[in-house]
Order: sequence, then structure tokens, then C-alpha cells
Amino acid sequence: MNQQTIKVDGMTCGGCAAGVTRALQAVAGVAEVQVDLASKAVTIRFDGDAQPAAWQQAVENAGFDVIG
Repeated sequence: MNQQTIKVDGMTCGGCAAGVTRALQAVAGVAEVQVDLASKAVTIRFDGDAQPAAWQQAVENAGFDVIG
């Protein structure tokens, strides 16, 4: 299982974190999502088939922005 952390702008509450989590969990290959709201860090655990570009698209479709 691989892991990567991304920064997500626009998350201000638990509802935002839940929305980002749901969006990322819907992406093929994503096994687990952990959100640290204070630092805006989202850690994604995934198998080898995961597509990081799909993560960004999922986050943007949920109304947030990936930083960096």
C-alpha cells in the first residue's frame, strides 16, 4: 500500500473534510483517506493503480483546490 499527502485549500470545517474524504474515496485505487483540517493536509493510502490526477479532479469537483 502506498501513501501520499496533498494539501487542499478551502476546507474550513468538518463538513468540508467529509466532502473531500467522500470525493477521494470514490476514486479507483484509493483505500483510505485521512484529513488533518488544521494543516489542510490530506493523506491518501492507495494501491498501485491509483491515478494522482484523478485525486485532483475529485477534489476540484467537490469544490476545493489542491495546493502545489
